[in-house]
Amino acid sequence: MSAALPVTVIGGYLGAGKTTLVNHLLRHAEGRRLAVLVNEFGELPIDADLIEAEGDDLISISGGCVCCSFGSDLTAALLRLAALEPRPDHVVIEASGVAIPGAILSSVSLLEGYRADGVVILADAAGLRRSIDDPYVGDTVRAQVTGADIIVLNKMDLVAEASRGVLLDWVAGEWPGAAVLPVTGGAAPVDLVLGIGGTQGSGSALGHADGLFESMVLKVPGDFDAAALAEAIATGGYGVVRAKGWVGSWLIHVVGQRWAVTPGQGAPGLVCIGLKGQLRRDGLATLVG
Repeated sequence: MSAALPVTVIGGYLGAGKTTLVNHLLRHAEGRRLAVLVNEFGELPIDADLIEAEGDDLISISGGCVCCSFGSDLTAALLRLAALEPRPDHVVIEASGVAIPGAILSSVSLLEGYRADGVVILADAAGLRRSIDDPYVGDTVRAQVTGADIIVLNKMDLVAEASRGVLLDWVAGEWPGAAVLPVTGGAAPVDLVLGIGGTQGSGSALGHADGLFESMVLKVPGDFDAAALAEAIATGGYGVVRAKGWVGSWLIHVVGQRWAVTPGQGAPGLVCIGLKGQLRRDGLATLVG
């Protein structure tokens, strides 16, 4: 039986940078076969130099990735993706600017053969507080961000350096359950948005994040309670944005405060990634020591 396909929903209000992020993910897939689902191709202009071939409802992207239009039938598109040979490694659904991504992921998680990996919300760093206070769009923006496992605080270059700390503290206080990634140009690390690629946490994609992140590898005894460990990492305030790895015959996934444990086999070791200076290494080590 094939392993469940992980699904990440990327959302955020109009102009937050969703298209920029998706193109960034495709450019830095680093061996992952990504499948990107959009309502209509016109809504997500894939960079022209990435496209190898175009069909009626499927675009082939360099590196083995694809982009698929699902119109009004997301379920049918997902079932089609699951039948592709070779199968994708990860599915990304780009939600419209007014959609509530958390609701989309909840629906996807009911499909057999798919696993909810997380909700990533793009937010305009310079305009987020203004959007939240807007009487017309504020409720929509807040509902989107409230459902996030990861908030990609984009366009940080437009925020005065003296104001960045205040902004990050405000976002963390408003949405304490989400991990916050401050980036510019949508350049969020692929390892954090879509999960960690390497079994030993080489973190190659972290190089695109200007040294904002750090990682550590936990050596966990094979008989350790994988579910209890995953829950502790996700909810214990250890500064972990992402964690993935094998404990005995179990594969642990953590994104923000979401966690899952599924049967799997791989090289022992659990990779934890967080913002530099916020990863509580001693506390994490104590969990397994």
